[in-house]
Amino acid sequence: MTLTLPKLPQPGQRLGRYLTEEVHDLPEMQGTLVLLRHENGARHAHVQREDDNLAFGVTFPTVPQDSSGVAHILEHNVLMGSQRYPVADPFFTMIPRSLSTFMNAMTAADWTTYPFSTRNRTDFFNLLSVYLDATFFPLLRRESFLQDGWRLEHEVAGDPSSPLRLGGVVYNEMKGAMATPGSVLFRAFGKALYPDLTYANNSGGQPSAIPTLTYEGMKAFHAAHYHPSNAYFYSYGTLPLEEVLDAIEEQVMSRFEAQTLDVSIPDQPPFNAPRREEVFYAGSDLERGSQVAVGWKLGPVSDPRENLRWSVLSDILLGNPAAPLMQPLIDSDLGTSLADVSGYRDSYREGAFAAGLKGLPLGQTEAVEALVLETLRQIAEEGIDPELIESSLHGFELSSREVSNAGFPYGLGVMFGMVGSWMYGGNPAGALRLEPELTRLRADLKAGPVFEPMLCELLGNPHRVTLTLTPDPELTARTEAEEREQVAGMAAALDDAGRARILADSAALETWQAQEPDESVLPSLGLDDVTRHLPRPDYGEEHLGSVTLGRIPQPTGGLTYLDVQTRLPELTQAQIQALPLYAAFVTKSGAAERDYLALARRIEAVTGGIGASVGVGHAPGSLDNVRLSLTVSGKALARNDEHLRDLLRDLLEEPQFTDARMRQLLGQRYAALKSSVVSAGNAYAERLAAAQVSRAGALQESMSGLTSLERIKALTTPDADLTKLLGTFGEITALLPRGETLLALTATPQDVGLDLNSLAQVFAQEGHTAQPDTLLLGHQPQARVTDSPVNFNAVAWQTVPFAHPDSPALLVLTRLLRSEYLLGEIREKGGAYGAGASLDSRAGVFTLSSYRDPQLGRTFEVFAGIPEFLASGKLKANHLTEAILGSSKTLDPLTSPDTVGRMRFFGDHAGFSTEVKEDYLARLLTVTLEDVNRVAGAYLTPDKAAYATVTGKDPAQDGGFDWVVKEI
Repeated sequence: MTLTLPKLPQPGQRLGRYLTEEVHDLPEMQGTLVLLRHENGARHAHVQREDDNLAFGVTFPTVPQDSSGVAHILEHNVLMGSQRYPVADPFFTMIPRSLSTFMNAMTAADWTTYPFSTRNRTDFFNLLSVYLDATFFPLLRRESFLQDGWRLEHEVAGDPSSPLRLGGVVYNEMKGAMATPGSVLFRAFGKALYPDLTYANNSGGQPSAIPTLTYEGMKAFHAAHYHPSNAYFYSYGTLPLEEVLDAIEEQVMSRFEAQTLDVSIPDQPPFNAPRREEVFYAGSDLERGSQVAVGWKLGPVSDPRENLRWSVLSDILLGNPAAPLMQPLIDSDLGTSLADVSGYRDSYREGAFAAGLKGLPLGQTEAVEALVLETLRQIAEEGIDPELIESSLHGFELSSREVSNAGFPYGLGVMFGMVGSWMYGGNPAGALRLEPELTRLRADLKAGPVFEPMLCELLGNPHRVTLTLTPDPELTARTEAEEREQVAGMAAALDDAGRARILADSAALETWQAQEPDESVLPSLGLDDVTRHLPRPDYGEEHLGSVTLGRIPQPTGGLTYLDVQTRLPELTQAQIQALPLYAAFVTKSGAAERDYLALARRIEAVTGGIGASVGVGHAPGSLDNVRLSLTVSGKALARNDEHLRDLLRDLLEEPQFTDARMRQLLGQRYAALKSSVVSAGNAYAERLAAAQVSRAGALQESMSGLTSLERIKALTTPDADLTKLLGTFGEITALLPRGETLLALTATPQDVGLDLNSLAQVFAQEGHTAQPDTLLLGHQPQARVTDSPVNFNAVAWQTVPFAHPDSPALLVLTRLLRSEYLLGEIREKGGAYGAGASLDSRAGVFTLSSYRDPQLGRTFEVFAGIPEFLASGKLKANHLTEAILGSSKTLDPLTSPDTVGRMRFFGDHAGFSTEVKEDYLARLLTVTLEDVNRVAGAYLTPDKAAYATVTGKDPAQDGGFDWVVKEI
């Protein structure tokens, strides 16, 4: 149903103290952009379009002059109490009492932003009030600085004879972040290309520099940067603009006058000659742990013409395996994958382009540099195939038309698409209006070469850096020694007053953390705000042979989405273990008459991408009924829907795998998984724990956990024989037609009639499914040791299936434990960056975990303290209401035309129909505190618990368990 949208102002019209400066149509997204400026200098961009999701963000240019992490630590602190909402942690307290579809805050290299989105009007204004008061009127307590920034503390609280140590949430977060190779490279890249600008600093905070930040310095940074004159406001959706502006005027603008602020970032002085730099990270893989990237500084990203052209050229050069720069890099066998900073980057005021390799042995700097430069020269001289250019332009056209909430709210994606250029002096309309620049680019291409001269200019640009990232096995030990020396030096510099201050700070922090805040001052929704009825998008169902087809009409903006899901028959253990690799490689290899290069070119030319994934499913009423499925999905402009269909048919019927291509893909897969361990160690720990108690968990861990990483590592050795794996891939291809297959076609009503008979004929046999045979991991605490200065801890229990009466209470329990127990004990007191509780309601697995955690043994003690916490009587009726409110969002997630129909179609056929989910929701809304206590006592017992950790040290020193220890 089309809504009547509010009337928008015209250019020159005043709305209170705001002047409407510009109004732009945004036909690609069926919206309108309004740009306003307040009398005190604040800028506001409002995008009005028909969308039930409402979004807001306020962004401040923040330009730190050192690596103390001041912008990042301030970001944490402004969300920890404000004048109107003086509770200790209003941000985390609002999460359970809101129906938000997104809430967060983040610090980039030169800006800090505070965005949220929600589908509830009351919730929007509740969150707006909290966010405005937090950012402009924070209390900035010393205790919050000590907790989330950094502090010196005694290892035994209150005991001055015990050793001193450094602590703090951001301090530990950045210790974990800077142990990630990609993070180290990215920070070094900005410093290397822009050594005289703010980008030379680590805005998140270099752990060794964080203790140089003072409490007074943080407050001064807020005073200098968090002012309306330095603010960029954004709103999105169907709310009347004047209502949003009136709220901001009343709560913020009326309390400020214009102020002159200089947060400008100058041009980086150009280099006279190219440079080489080397940086190190804590890693032990000397054989394949290095990266080399060649990067250039380009022009201002605020120029939409140049920004698009570099984006397109980067895609042409590096966008797929057949791209003219990517192919020679990968085929060189020097490394396994593109370096982490490869491609065009518009996250600096002046853009950058880089290309290189990772998965390198040591000493390859000159070889990679020469290969990049020589290949670019050859491309510039020989010219770029016009078909490659057209394929890339097709991709940009498709992306400009697609409106999707899959993975991230579209309304906030619009904000992030424009905010950088906007703050650098560009017009937001130019960043959002892709079609005019595409039209201009196409006209220029008809007049003569465009990209070849750009390459010649790039090669002649002396502002170039060749950056080498090298693993250093001794760096962790050296860093820990330096930290001890730093603490010793700080301790030696203390006088009696300083020592007394540490004890006083510790006592004050402990008292502050123990306070029971009056959370009633915060706005909240109630259970009446929960939608009882879930979406029921229409679809038509028909049978093509043994295949069930769902035709789903949706307003997709001219895109067609096609999903093929096969629920698999009997599989051997070898086939189960190979299945995730099959899914990862099938769209990156060859098919039918095309080798992998030809297939890559074809996919880019006529689709918006094709991918495959493995699913582990259950029936709603049983944990024994585990099933495996393989789904292949793609999207295309409607004019190319037949090409999409034919490509999916080729991939499913005639995939072509070769030894040489398999070795490339295995190397890339191993490098990606290996680097993800330090950044997502909690997910790996959770899988290790779940694999000890759940058949589904054991399957997931075997296919996508650290066990799979071990197998892939063995397959990447030079003498590895891939014959058996290639044979298993052939067996999987032959098995697919024997499964039960569902097709889902999502398109506009005029395009949903696509003939799919040729695709359905791949599955001409009568299909059936079977239970995959899998064994649980031994029920013994599992530890995996890797290059990490922090820990990722987890415990898991097997509980009940989705349809069981106790499942809603278990889901509510996760919310209560996270907000009322784990965050306080593990994040605030323990210093970890994150702590979580989750229920996979379909697999029945209940999990607790910690993220970037300096503690090991203490965290497991916290996990074991759940019964004592529940028995303490601290949980009240309002906590239960908030937990139910937050839990309800899992039953009614944010959707969009590309996802809402196929979610219903596949859910209906898996047994999770709208009626089944509405029944779960109805039971959820009646959960009591007695229910919560009962299910905790019944299921979360010590004898049923399974433990795991991903750590950087021998867990026997601090774990309290008899660990099974393996090196990663």
